[in-house]
Amino acid sequence: MDETRGRITRDGIRIHEDADFAGMAAAGRVAAEILDLIGPLVSPGVTTGALDDFITQEVARRGVISATIGYKGYRHASCISVNHVVCHGIPGPKTLKDGDILNIDVTVIVDGWFGDTSRMYVAGDLPRKSGRLIQVTHDALMKGIEAVRPGNTFGDIGHAIQTYVEAQRMSVVRDFCGHGLGRVFHAPPNVLHYGRPGTAAVLEEGMFFTIEPMVNLGRPETKVLADDWTAVTRDKSLSAQFEHSVGVTATGCEVFTLSPAGLFHPTQGRAD
Repeated sequence: MDETRGRITRDGIRIHEDADFAGMAAAGRVAAEILDLIGPLVSPGVTTGALDDFITQEVARRGVISATIGYKGYRHASCISVNHVVCHGIPGPKTLKDGDILNIDVTVIVDGWFGDTSRMYVAGDLPRKSGRLIQVTHDALMKGIEAVRPGNTFGDIGHAIQTYVEAQRMSVVRDFCGHGLGRVFHAPPNVLHYGRPGTAAVLEEGMFFTIEPMVNLGRPETKVLADDWTAVTRDKSLSAQFEHSVGVTATGCEVFTLSPAGLFHPTQGRAD
């Protein structure tokens, strides 16, 4: 398939063709299936490295490619961000404790298309404060997705997320954003999770991008640790994130990374 087909907007955003939606849906489904399978393994006493090992094995078993292994020197098939880690947490020997919350982010390449998604998990019992943060973050993503339709703007998406989160007395991280994707991992536009209605580029049918709000219980400021990957909240408050990859359709959007098992929210499918 020709990677250069489809036009580019004045903002540098690629407009994909109708046939390209199937490729993105296939890639998104594989990524979502892997995240469905990891859920039962998330428990106190398990290391984040062991979770990443399982994801690496699943990627290999399915005959697809990890987009993150080798990306700018990164060596893992996932990012796993625990508690006050905002994003890009590196899997390793850290052992999960009861009540820990974590985001697991997986991107795979299937027939040249990138499927990128993340969701929250809980090790053991979910503390009430953490549960509220997770719910608000999940709902904020859905508010952003609801704003995706031709004629709206990226500012409309950010505004929908920001106003909802701040009404819950939480904060939206400004230092990281969503991004365009398709047959590349990162492309224009930057998808901000805050903003003013009617600003930034206008949405058009055929645009593919991620929406992935990071929400903090405290202030929005972050810092990157000495490993040059791990981003944490400056005030050490808890942080949560959910991510979907979407494509703009004629009437709204298609979410490419829906959970096949209906497990996108961490309390779905739990006996408690």
